[in-house]
Amino acid sequence: MTALDFRLTMKPEQIREFFPILQQGFRVTARVGCTLRKLLCEQFALGSDYVAERITTIFLNGKATDDLDAAIVRDGSTIALSAAMPGLVGATMRRGGYYSAMRSSITHADKESSGEDRIGTVRIKLFNILLAELGPDFLRRGAVVNDSDMTEFLGSRDEQFWQGCTEAFLNGTPVEPAFLSSGEPFRNCGTVRLTVNFGG
Repeated sequence: MTALDFRLTMKPEQIREFFPILQQGFRVTARVGCTLRKLLCEQFALGSDYVAERITTIFLNGKATDDLDAAIVRDGSTIALSAAMPGLVGATMRRGGYYSAMRSSITHADKESSGEDRIGTVRIKLFNILLAELGPDFLRRGAVVNDSDMTEFLGSRDEQFWQGCTEAFLNGTPVEPAFLSSGEPFRNCGTVRLTVNFGG
């Protein structure tokens, strides 16, 4: 089933409203079968310095990942990205950190050297300061979410959210924010491709 195309233009300060979707996870189209580094730096266009210095904790399918050149991204993989977290937990989970040896049993270790090189989807989750730093770019590219998640998300937005919405389109047709506020247009549609431009 083709995803329902949902496009919004929002005022820049409204990015925080989308943090629940960015934390819960969203799917993006990507070429899979590549290394995690190639996905982040080449496909998502993140600078190598940013990945090395800012994204200090990465989980691939629920396991902390240290070697981005060995970890292979496959169709359906879940990738969680976080900046530095506080305390011992943060120090332990930090990529290449002093305490990383303490988590050997939950560290990702890919036993296959490569995967199938093809177009697929991966699930992305963002945390802490990366929500504001990376969220706008991912939403601008387009994030695929389940219809139930979109219905719940829109149904829980307040008046301030809709005041910050300057344009809304469903499958290319302009719609009024009031029509969307209940989330009803998204019930039982399967999946929704959400694209948000900030700057309205």
